[in-house]
Order: sequence, then C-alpha cells, then structure tokens
Amino acid sequence: MPELWGCQGVVFDTDGVITDSARAHAAAWKEAFDAVPGVDPPFDLVDEYRRHVDGKSRLDGAAAFLAARGLDLPMGDPDDPPGTGTVHAVAARKEELFRRVLNEEGVDVYPGTVRLLLALHGANVRCAAISSSRHARDLLSRAGVRSLLQTVVDGNDVARLGLPGKPDPALFVEAARRLVVPVESAAVVEDALAGVEAGRRGGFGLVVGVDRMDTPTSAHDLRERGADLVVGDLGELLGARR
Repeated sequence: MPELWGCQGVVFDTDGVITDSARAHAAAWKEAFDAVPGVDPPFDLVDEYRRHVDGKSRLDGAAAFLAARGLDLPMGDPDDPPGTGTVHAVAARKEELFRRVLNEEGVDVYPGTVRLLLALHGANVRCAAISSSRHARDLLSRAGVRSLLQTVVDGNDVARLGLPGKPDPALFVEAARRLVVPVESAAVVEDALAGVEAGRRGGFGLVVGVDRMDTPTSAHDLRERGADLVVGDLGELLGARR
C-alpha cells in the first residue's frame, strides 16, 4: 500500500471532503423527505443520511431512502416538478431546497483540505475532484480551490457519459483516467461510506476515509467499507509527509 506522498494522483470527493456542503445537502434532504406522506419518524440527519443518500446521485439517494422506509412511490419522469408524489419529484424538491441554501448561505471549505491541496500541488501530485452533484464545479470555484485541481468529474459528466453512481467506482476511475494516472498509483479521499467502498472496488492504491461524523462507530464503519486509514481532518496527513 503506497502512502499518500508516494501516489501519482489523488482523487478527492467534493461534498464533505473539500467543501463543507454536506450539512446543506442533509438539511435539504430532510425537508424534502419529511414532507412525504408516511415518513414517520422524520428523516435522521446523521444515520439515515449516511446510510442512504450520502455520496449518491439525487435520484439514487431518494430511491434508497424511500425504499428503506417501505414507501413504494412511482419513479415518475425526469421533468416531474418538485413535490412528493414520485421519486423524481422528491429528488427535484431536494435540488430546489439545496439551491436555495447555496444561494443564501454560500459554501465553506475545510482549511485542512486546502492546506493538503496546496502541499500536493507543490509536490507535483496531480489532483482531481469528483461529485455526483451537478453543482460541484460551481462549489469548487466559489471555494477558491478549482485552480488546484487538474480535473473535475461531476453530475453533468455522470449524465453525459452514463456513469453509474457510488459504490460503483466509475467516477473515480474516470477522474484517474483524466489525470493519466493508473488507479493502483492513485489515492481516493472520501467521507461517504459508498465512496470509500467505490475506491476499494476500483482497485485504488490507497483509500483515505475522512471521519466528519466523529461518532463511536463512524471511523470503524469507514474502515469496514475499505478505508486504509481514517483521519478526522485532512490536515493530519501533512504530518505524515516524508
């Protein structure tokens, strides 16, 4: 297993790893899900967010949560307006709510991640970001880190290329391809369980789990899904540089 500074490239997830936008996503999901008839008790911002929607596309996340609650909503159509009658409508409502939060509150970036990106940039390690969200490029630009990344694979690419979502490794593999780095010589950095699993399934040389939850089981869960090491903040990896 290579250590981070021996990797030729590093592929970062965006939400929850680079940008502190996971909380906004979770809040938008909660408002969208809690309005669906039959969702009782309300959507859990920690456990259910992590197990069912974190790291997944809007449609996959909506379908996974509703199925877990035993709610058999019709899939509907991609142009369904925001609402509660179909899976597409719930996903559209979440998108509407997230856009509102983004426009009203903006986005913060994790300082430890920025320090790591700057150090990797200085060491000529090629870096990419991936996200199932169509907002990723906008988020990264607003956060001021887009120039530190050689490429971004986002939800627009997912739709255009027909890439399956996490835990399938397709997004990470596409990012490594664009970096011109073999997966076995690249690292994946993820906070979502589905993303960590994707990195492991993709054959990446190193999978780093970022434990933003800091619960009694969260670090263990990341390791169980395939993380080689787990940190609470990516700034911790700067001390491991040799």
